[in-house]
Amino acid sequence: MPVNLKHRYSLEEYFEIDRNSEEKYEYWDGEIFLISGASPEHNEVVFNIARELGIQLKRRPCKAFISDQRVKVPIWPPYRYPDIVALCGKPEYENIGGVATLLNPSLIIEVLSSSTEAFDRGDKFTYYKSIPSFSEYLLVAQHRPHISQFVKQSDNKWLNTEVNSLTDSIYLASIDATLLLEEVYLGIEFKELKDPSDEPNIL
Repeated sequence: MPVNLKHRYSLEEYFEIDRNSEEKYEYWDGEIFLISGASPEHNEVVFNIARELGIQLKRRPCKAFISDQRVKVPIWPPYRYPDIVALCGKPEYENIGGVATLLNPSLIIEVLSSSTEAFDRGDKFTYYKSIPSFSEYLLVAQHRPHISQFVKQSDNKWLNTEVNSLTDSIYLASIDATLLLEEVYLGIEFKELKDPSDEPNIL
């Protein structure tokens, strides 16, 4: 939610708040939004993915970053905080508001919630496409085993693949790594939802 709906913030005010806060905020059109406070399941899935990528990328010229890494999104300034980003090759940064902001992620991963899924699949994906290096997008459910993968093709179309079993795996071409769903969801206890209205509204 916005920090203060009665005040429209300048970019300079936002940078000051974001640099000096232990929480993460994003800026859009004069408003500042708190994006901290995810559910335990969300955090555990993010940790599991980061751990698996860290193991596979170790001693390779590749890097993975969790949600504290700012990423420049050209048509959604000044920067965003994806759950996980990764790339192979040398990271490129731009100093924006006094902080190093990553310019060239190839893989972006978002862990979904019921309140953000539509945005993550729609407008956010469109905004991320303005990053020239961006070529692979993963949307990871937290309340059931399900990953949506989008891979950029040579004609600039995006190929979609869905996996939804703990015995499945998904190959990440952008960084030459593989995620096993049983590792992504390690430690997660899934609750059966009897009705769509039962789904918890959590981050």
